[in-house]
Amino acid sequence: MRIGIIGSMQFTEKMLEVRDKLRELGHDAFVTDLHKALVGKTDEEKERIKLHQKYNMDAIREFWRAMQGADAVLVLNFDKNGIKNYIGGNTLMEIGFAHVLNQKIFLWNPIPDIPYYKTEIEAVKSIIINGDLTKIK
Repeated sequence: MRIGIIGSMQFTEKMLEVRDKLRELGHDAFVTDLHKALVGKTDEEKERIKLHQKYNMDAIREFWRAMQGADAVLVLNFDKNGIKNYIGGNTLMEIGFAHVLNQKIFLWNPIPDIPYYKTEIEAVKSIIINGDLTKIK
C-alpha cells in the first residue's frame, strides 16, 4: 500500500522512523520532501523552517502533489502544545485532501478532543491504529 505520513513536522524524526517501519512491512511509505531541512533541528528552528516552507515554497501544494496515487495517509497525532493526540490545521487539510482522493485515513492515536476538528475527523471515517502498524491494510 502507498502511504503518505502526515502530522506536525515537529515530529519529523518520528515520521522517518515510522516510514522505515512501514517499508519493512512491505508498504511504499513516504513523507514530504521538505522534511530534510527539519531533521536534527530544535522545535524553535523547526517552527521557523516550517513557516518559511509554507510561505515561500508552497509546502501545502507540494504534499498535495505527493499524495496523488497514494492509497492512504497515516496521521502521526502525538501530544503537542498541551493537547493530547494533537492534529494541527495543516494536517486537518491533508486529511481532507486524503478524503477527497478516496484514500484511507489512519490515525496513530485516537481523535483529539479539539473543538470543531473532532466531528470532521470522525466524518471521514478515520481508522485508529493505536500505534500498531500491522492494522494498516
